[in-house]
Amino acid sequence: MTSEKQTASDKKAGGGLLRSSLVVGVMTMLSRILGLVRDVVIAVYFGSQAEADAFFVAFKIPNFLRRLFAEGAFSQAFVPVLSEYRTKRPKEAVQELVNKVAGTLGLTLTLVTALAMVAAPLLILVFAPGFRGETAKLALAGDMLRVTFPYLLLISLTAFSGSILNSYSKFAVPAFTPVLLNISLIGSTILLTPYFEKPVMALAWGVVIAGVSQLLLQIPFLKQIQLLPKPVWGWKDEGVQRILKLMAPAMFGVSVAQINLLLDTVLASFLQTGSISWLYYSDRLMELPLGMFGIAIATVILPSLSRQHAGNDPKAFSATLDWAVRLVLLIGVPAAVALFLLAEPLIATLFFHGRMEDRDVLMAAMSLRAYASGLLFFMLIKVLAPGFFARQDTKTPVKIAIKAMVANMVFNLIMIWPLQHAGLALATALSALMNAGMLLLGLIRAGVFKLQPGWGFYGCRLLLANGVMGGLLVYLCADPQLWLDWTLMQRIQSLTVLVAAGGGAYVLTLGIVGLRPRHLKH
Repeated sequence: MTSEKQTASDKKAGGGLLRSSLVVGVMTMLSRILGLVRDVVIAVYFGSQAEADAFFVAFKIPNFLRRLFAEGAFSQAFVPVLSEYRTKRPKEAVQELVNKVAGTLGLTLTLVTALAMVAAPLLILVFAPGFRGETAKLALAGDMLRVTFPYLLLISLTAFSGSILNSYSKFAVPAFTPVLLNISLIGSTILLTPYFEKPVMALAWGVVIAGVSQLLLQIPFLKQIQLLPKPVWGWKDEGVQRILKLMAPAMFGVSVAQINLLLDTVLASFLQTGSISWLYYSDRLMELPLGMFGIAIATVILPSLSRQHAGNDPKAFSATLDWAVRLVLLIGVPAAVALFLLAEPLIATLFFHGRMEDRDVLMAAMSLRAYASGLLFFMLIKVLAPGFFARQDTKTPVKIAIKAMVANMVFNLIMIWPLQHAGLALATALSALMNAGMLLLGLIRAGVFKLQPGWGFYGCRLLLANGVMGGLLVYLCADPQLWLDWTLMQRIQSLTVLVAAGGGAYVLTLGIVGLRPRHLKH
């Protein structure tokens, strides 16, 4: 590709960042909704029986490894290198890199998968040592793991394909891909269970069906951009080695996050009964805007930032980061305000069913408010970290994450006594503030992020709009006890009114003070 064509391509990609972010956000929302439906369907068919426990462990193992390196860490390492090749080298070199990464990744994971299938019972004991004394459950989990583990190979190749498509500004297909897992598990549960002696095995095969369908979905679109991989072994290739070196700290960073979550759970287990569940419910609500918008924006800007860095365009790089931060504030601040003010209504409407009691709603609302206070910082982390990844610096974000993890543990120990489970949530929010602050300072000190003109007016507009929205929500929202006394339909109707009124007031106020859609384009 000539430099003239590359510039035109980048302008076109840059002009569509907002649209692409919305596409990824909508797909993520669809996936989250179907994930909730999936959980309900599985609960109806299998409840909390031993068979369900066995499946969740058998699925957790390849899923854990997927989170560890197949998606986040791999994309953070692969996309910047691919973007550099695309910017500075001919199309043949890009194709060769894709071929060698596909061959190296594919063969390595095939060997890992084969070993894991042979050692399935041992892996089950590592992840679920409590199964040791339950022979039937251990055997069933081992059988299911042999079926589900190839999902790691399939989803890793899917993530690889999705990274290529993202690099070429084809965001819709990779964003839609997770939806297929939920559809597959729902369909397998409903349609395939009658055909198995042990019905729960249908879930295991549903995972494999999902992996195959997710990978196959990418192929026509890889052909469309003429980058369908022809796998060859390339361990010693210069590009492959660079990706591996960048992956190592990124994988460590993901591990740090997983350790953080584990430690929070361990501490919560020492608190009163229900603490883990309260944190889980509030975290699920906080993850919705984070996944829909924070992760969506981060997914869209990484390829653009990588191309801008490779093309030695620091002004465009800084402008893209500035746009991402402004968009996060536009969405993150009102989302945080709404979660904070509507904590009881949201928890009561979504989770106040069955065995959940009044006190559970009130306690979960406490931790939701604590998480909400850190939502903006969680979202900022997602969009600031690509500023490092795009420059092929994966070490600095990991060092910052480790410092934040240590701080989180200190905050946990300080706040767990006076605030109990809400203290753990608040500690997480404070460590996110620290993490986002250090990332921002690092980018500013490196000279790659400079605030663009207009921040004063923009900040005042956001402050006024959020003030109007917050005031209206406080005025309209009924007493928490009423939400507990109402029927489900009454809660749904009242929450719908609150969300519509709050969102409408926010958008209307922004329009009155002069913010227009053209101001959000990059």
